[in-house]
Amino acid sequence: MYLWRHAAASLPLLLLLLGELTSVLAWMKYNSYTATSRKRTDLRRRCPNVRAIRNFDLEQMMGYWHVVQYYASTEELPEYACMRSHFAFSSEDQHITMNFSYIFAEDPLREKLQGNITWLIPDFGTPAHWMHTEDIYEGIYNTYVLDTDYRNWGLIMHCAEKKKHPRYLSALLLSREPTLGENVITFLREKLPRYDIDLSFMFSINQTSCDHLMESSKDDPLAYIVNSQLNSGDNFKIINKL
Repeated sequence: MYLWRHAAASLPLLLLLLGELTSVLAWMKYNSYTATSRKRTDLRRRCPNVRAIRNFDLEQMMGYWHVVQYYASTEELPEYACMRSHFAFSSEDQHITMNFSYIFAEDPLREKLQGNITWLIPDFGTPAHWMHTEDIYEGIYNTYVLDTDYRNWGLIMHCAEKKKHPRYLSALLLSREPTLGENVITFLREKLPRYDIDLSFMFSINQTSCDHLMESSKDDPLAYIVNSQLNSGDNFKIINKL
């Protein structure tokens, strides 16, 4: 009798735990970050045919942008935070440079990493199409401005082709401010599936608490100081990720 009463008293707790376990398993099954059996559908051999934005004003596109969402055909989890880009055009050599910075989202030290990319414009009749100049990029590597209103938001896409390898494809959803309205984000995201981009792998980039990141000093890579205390001559770690 005692065992029966004890089991009856424990039944509600067991049912509660079973319900929570079922919910967790369901979340893991359908959440794009944790589903281990899901296969990518966006790994093609060739870059898509892209038509860059018409009547593009290169000068208005330049300047400072926050990357609020990021896609890459090599990324299966949201890894980055505080990703920002600055575009500049040099009239001397007719090149566009993007200096970018980011942190790894799980980095407890919040170390700011930096890099840059340089493009040329192969045809100034279509200035929204850029080509990479770095020698490390084997084969074709193009960048396209897909859409922008210049003042608030922008969408650019990169694609590279290598022999005997799947293409490398990435996209950046840009905002002049740290946040962007959901309706604009939806509008821009809907432009990407036509290029075989799987939107479940396009991740949001956290842009909060990004003003006081940590950087390695030039003398000791393990010593970290707040970037506001650095002198302009200090060397930063340069990592070319995009």
